[in-house]
Amino acid sequence: MPAGDSFYIATPIFYVNDVPHIGHAYTEVAADVLARWHRQSGDDTWLLTGTDEHGQKILRTAVANGVTPKEWADKLVNSAWKPLLETINIANDDFIRTTDERHEYGVKLFLEKLYDAGFIYQGEFEGHYCVGCEEYKQPGDLIEGTGEYAGQQVCAIHSKPVEVLKETNYFFRMSDFEQRLLDLYETNPNFIQPESVRNEVIQFVKQGLRDLSISRSSFDWGIQIPWDDKHVVYVWFEALLNYITAIGYGVDNEQFNRRWPATQLVGKDIARFHAVIWPAMLMAADLPVPTRVFGHGWLLVGGEKMSKSKLTGIAPSDITDTFGVDAFRYYFMSAINFGQDGSFSWEDLSARYQAELANGFGNLASRVIAMINRYYDGVVPGPAAYSDADVHVQLVVADAVTEADAAMQRLAIHEALAAIWTIVDELNGYITLQEPWVLAKKDETRERLGTVLYTAAEGLRSLAVLLSPVIPDATTKLWAALGIDGDLSDQTITDAGIWGRLIAGTQMGTLEALFPRIEQP
Repeated sequence: MPAGDSFYIATPIFYVNDVPHIGHAYTEVAADVLARWHRQSGDDTWLLTGTDEHGQKILRTAVANGVTPKEWADKLVNSAWKPLLETINIANDDFIRTTDERHEYGVKLFLEKLYDAGFIYQGEFEGHYCVGCEEYKQPGDLIEGTGEYAGQQVCAIHSKPVEVLKETNYFFRMSDFEQRLLDLYETNPNFIQPESVRNEVIQFVKQGLRDLSISRSSFDWGIQIPWDDKHVVYVWFEALLNYITAIGYGVDNEQFNRRWPATQLVGKDIARFHAVIWPAMLMAADLPVPTRVFGHGWLLVGGEKMSKSKLTGIAPSDITDTFGVDAFRYYFMSAINFGQDGSFSWEDLSARYQAELANGFGNLASRVIAMINRYYDGVVPGPAAYSDADVHVQLVVADAVTEADAAMQRLAIHEALAAIWTIVDELNGYITLQEPWVLAKKDETRERLGTVLYTAAEGLRSLAVLLSPVIPDATTKLWAALGIDGDLSDQTITDAGIWGRLIAGTQMGTLEALFPRIEQP
């Protein structure tokens, strides 16, 4: 595969204070699909994910469980977060932990650079701090408590009282970058996506930026400030740096320059950190800002945003154990407009599994391969003269490849899948109209039968390539059944629409149902 452009994509790193839920898995799958697509398009691709392991919230959780913070982090990473990647088939290139030595080294290097340049100073700060968010809250972020918290100011997200903290801290001169950030948003309208998140961030910055408190002295679970060991770095400031410490910042310039800047996928609730604080930090260090920050929507259950407390019953394995990994990946990438909020329901998942995967794609693949095995002893027949119907299939395939690739470049994964699915619908309709089972009954239509089945099988080849980033297990099985030489992962996605790649005379295998019928309880 030819070497293409650099494509570095990063998920947020996830807090290890609890186990992952399907909201985390949604972000991971989206990043993985985009990385696989670019990798198979010949781009120099790197997918980073990892865990955020410092801060007061994790310290308190560890103490409550009678272990040290590092023991708690190790336990959760090894028992929950790394297994999640296997559960949903994530092909990440790296996994960073903020307790890694490489991260700590890079953070200290970065801090010293900003300190020496005059962007960090010491001062006193008093504010309303939410431990759940690990963030000082603005007055507008607080609401009146109810029930046991009546009469108290509570965090609008966690509905728990905030703590009034007064500390002597180190501050980052974020206010210096207000205009530079607004200029960035104006000159690069695609820097923050989608539009709704972009507008919200711009409004926030236009209200005026305050300098950011970037150290804590009230607890010690974190990375020490290099010039003052009584302070640890504010968890958000330190965690954001994982995107560059993982690719050799300050250690391996060749790797760093090869990878950075990144496309960053985040939940819209943390877009402000990534689209305001993070680029300001990079500007202060004279480093390029990210390629783009994409704040995707929330997964809603029963109309409410998912949270750990509400998601104890919906672990990713609850879905994959019943429907399989590929169905999990396909459903969340196709059923939700990437960038908008989306509702999850078991009924919708089950209906889409049956209609789109089992009946639509899976049945198509099984029928075509079964007919070639039945009528041609599993040997791919050669096509004769193409009819208008055959040529139309070829055009649909070529257009789908172009449209899907353009959508993936925009991070519109749902649109890419919709484009690819036009091939599934076209081939199903084509087979219904051409009636190969009727053509097989007469010698005089034998030639036409060969053309029809070749056309259908060649369409399946294209589908296997195009869908491999989304449903890698099913497409690998289909690829093996098609009998084509070479690994599926070596097929260039953008060439999937070039007609005639399936060679007549290829010996096919057999294919079990890719998406078996699921008995409903």
